[in-house]
Amino acid sequence: MEQATLSSAAPGGATANIEDLPLTPRVSIVVPALNEAQNIPLVLPRIPGEYEIVLVDGGSTDGTIEAARACRPDARIVTQQRRGKGEAIECGVAAATGDIIVTLDSDGSQRPEEIGLFVDALVAGADFVKGSRSIEGGGSTDFTPLRALGNHFLGGVANTLFGASYSDITYGYNAFWHTEADRILGGGDGFEGELLMPIRAAQAELAVTEVPCQEDARIHGESTLRPFRDGWRILKMFVRERVQHGRRLDTAKGTTAAAPAAELKLATEIA
Repeated sequence: MEQATLSSAAPGGATANIEDLPLTPRVSIVVPALNEAQNIPLVLPRIPGEYEIVLVDGGSTDGTIEAARACRPDARIVTQQRRGKGEAIECGVAAATGDIIVTLDSDGSQRPEEIGLFVDALVAGADFVKGSRSIEGGGSTDFTPLRALGNHFLGGVANTLFGASYSDITYGYNAFWHTEADRILGGGDGFEGELLMPIRAAQAELAVTEVPCQEDARIHGESTLRPFRDGWRILKMFVRERVQHGRRLDTAKGTTAAAPAAELKLATEIA
């Protein structure tokens, strides 16, 4: 496997209890998809055959499921119950049988060849691994100056609110131990569910590591990303999460600490 330069990104550091980890972990790749029939044959065959593929279809009408079965007959197909990427990830994780979960976009923007970096980092002791386009070795061919500026700003907000040090908060290439799913997932049905995964990892003080990733432009189709609309939505989401669930989990009570009154007022104003 390719080796990565690792960087610690959360208060838990980058070392988990290695003695408790499986010697040969099984790996499941969760791939949310909605009308990606053109991209699926260009993505799924690049996933190593020893990994379980769980494709979660969000109600595609273009033959996405058929395309997946044609190019990877071994893939497990799951139909999500509601709509949204966050809910798709939750459905995929629930169906996965692996010890390690890796989330991978189906549009070709994230490289399956980098999966090994995430697996290596988890086996080395991390609880949660986040891909980053911003650390040494990372990059993007689809990062406009406006998107880069917004990502930097939102990352600063998230790191301040949750005491983390993420370098690329909006990139959704993530991996974690299946046993940590309950502490990481549940942030919402839409893209909020994906973006809150690293936040929940920081709140739980998990051992977090970043690995460098190269982002490509989606191969076919149009992106639905709207920088101003989505950026504002993400900002409100981070503040709401801080107010509702706090900066750190109260491990003794299994809840999160309450936010100060000033933060409650700020969240009301922003919402």
